[in-house]
Amino acid sequence: MTNDRQKRAARAEQMRKEREKASRRQRNRITTVVVVAVVALIAAAAFGYNQLQKENDKPLVAPANATEDFAIPFTTEVSTGKPAAADPVTVTLYEDFQCPGCQALEAGAGTDMKKAVDAGQVTLEYRPVSFLNNASTTDYSTRATNAALCVLDEKGVKAFYDMHQLLYANQPAEGGEGLTDDTLAEMAQQAGASDKVSSCIDDGRFEPWIEDATNAWRDAGYGGTPTVVVDGKEVTGESGGQQVIPSWADIQKAVTAARQG
Repeated sequence: MTNDRQKRAARAEQMRKEREKASRRQRNRITTVVVVAVVALIAAAAFGYNQLQKENDKPLVAPANATEDFAIPFTTEVSTGKPAAADPVTVTLYEDFQCPGCQALEAGAGTDMKKAVDAGQVTLEYRPVSFLNNASTTDYSTRATNAALCVLDEKGVKAFYDMHQLLYANQPAEGGEGLTDDTLAEMAQQAGASDKVSSCIDDGRFEPWIEDATNAWRDAGYGGTPTVVVDGKEVTGESGGQQVIPSWADIQKAVTAARQG
């Protein structure tokens, strides 16, 4: 009887070991399957992300008629067809087409600035930036700037100036959708662009350039628009002891000081 019990115990032990081996093999197979599945999911996610990046990434394209440091010079010759008689003073304007203050600057000083350009006294150096996309539901700031650059690229600085004027004359209120791309294309054609400008506007062709221009503005230490700079110095107005948007008189005073040296 003792031998029988020992044999039964031995068989039971052997069966237990075999069950454990089978169980380990099953767990290993499951683990392998899970690992393979996770790796496949990670690979698929990475592939999808890379494809999305490829779709979203746009090449950096600089618009024709802009300088390498993101300026658009509106000179006497551009405006009138005649060169300036003397060296004009450069008035740099950092603007965002969604910025109400920029519209106010244009309304208050724009006509006089244009006269000063035509008279050969100043060059207006436009430096458009886009940091007010959150003021609309459709990134209007960037879309409007891109539309202006599409005009610049196709038809030059004078047409850009006309588009600049149209954008401020029709500036949408903050918080809404902004003007549609179709409306921007219509305005671009009013400024002299062809109907081909629509594809440039729809594609957002100059968005990477706009981002770089905006970053350059920030790197220069500016944080708001409009920013007016004459002879390396920021020009502001003053009212009640507070800085306000400069008037033409403020800008003219800075231009005179720059000319005198």
